[in-house]
Amino acid sequence: MGEIVNLRRARKAKAQVDREAAAAENRVRFGTPTALRKLAEKRRAEAAKTHDGHKRDHGKNDLEKKPTLPDETS
Repeated sequence: MGEIVNLRRARKAKAQVDREAAAAENRVRFGTPTALRKLAEKRRAEAAKTHDGHKRDHGKNDLEKKPTLPDETS
């Protein structure tokens, strides 16, 4: 006679193997090496710093000026 097999355990074991295979495939397809990820983050930070450095500086006089509204009493 053959060996008795618990079908629930066999089904779950097969599903686990399938999930692990899919995860391995996704790691290869979508995974980014740490060095490249850090390099990209460094470049983004440098670009943001350069962009912020090119912002126009409004002088002190521009900040003191307030918009004037027409008098409501006249």
